[in-house]
Amino acid sequence: MTTTPSPAAAGEPVPSPLPVGSVPTAPVRSVDLPVPERALAIVAHPDDAEFHCGATLAKWAAHGCVLNHLVLTDGSKGTWDPHADVEALVEQRKQEQMEAASRLGSRGKVVMLGHVDGELEATLHVRDQVAYWIRALRPEVVLAHDPWRRYRLHPDHRNAGWLALDGLVAARDPHFFRHHDVGFHRPDAVLLFEAEEPDHVEDVTGFVDTKVSALLAHRTQFRTTHDIPDDDDGTAAEAFRQKVLARAAEVGARAGVEAGEAYKALTEL
Repeated sequence: MTTTPSPAAAGEPVPSPLPVGSVPTAPVRSVDLPVPERALAIVAHPDDAEFHCGATLAKWAAHGCVLNHLVLTDGSKGTWDPHADVEALVEQRKQEQMEAASRLGSRGKVVMLGHVDGELEATLHVRDQVAYWIRALRPEVVLAHDPWRRYRLHPDHRNAGWLALDGLVAARDPHFFRHHDVGFHRPDAVLLFEAEEPDHVEDVTGFVDTKVSALLAHRTQFRTTHDIPDDDDGTAAEAFRQKVLARAAEVGARAGVEAGEAYKALTEL
């Protein structure tokens, strides 16, 4: 009898639990923002938005919201293959992100800033770029990584959170980055995913399968993040779906709804 070696036995990293957001432990203070006319997800990597707020974005799009993605890095570290063609991987991840946004119902922009994956820093230059796109896209709601989450290992997620919030502060004030060719803009709210202290839930009942569909557009991530083997007969993909559904149900139960995505809500901007 032969066996297939596990990722660890083959010298590959073992997939960590799915990065599908936090579960509130403290009381949930609010459920459902008003559906915005425009929303902007500011994320470190292709697939981060789909994992952390994909069902929220799908719900809002179904109710007429214009979705926009601002992806800060190029996704070039998104493989375990040491011999991968990195330039081809970057291009494929761009196409996957475009397809994922389409599956969510996006009618807005997918902007890829292209900073090197794993090397994102919260510099003034990148803050300038983020502030520009907040001003240009004029979202009522910004969704972003929580930069205050403790014990976070990935530097891109930490820095993407700081860049989103620092960029928002710059975008709302006319005296920051006065070279921009667009006017200043102040969003109404920020929803921080991966939150240290989530206190807000979006009811995403009926939209989790759309989230799963968008995640499955990121085929380059099947082995590394989704834990779906190349030769899957559909079993692993269904197991992946069930994990995403289970987390949404767990979050929803904290807010008295069937399915939810959790955030720290900032509404005094």
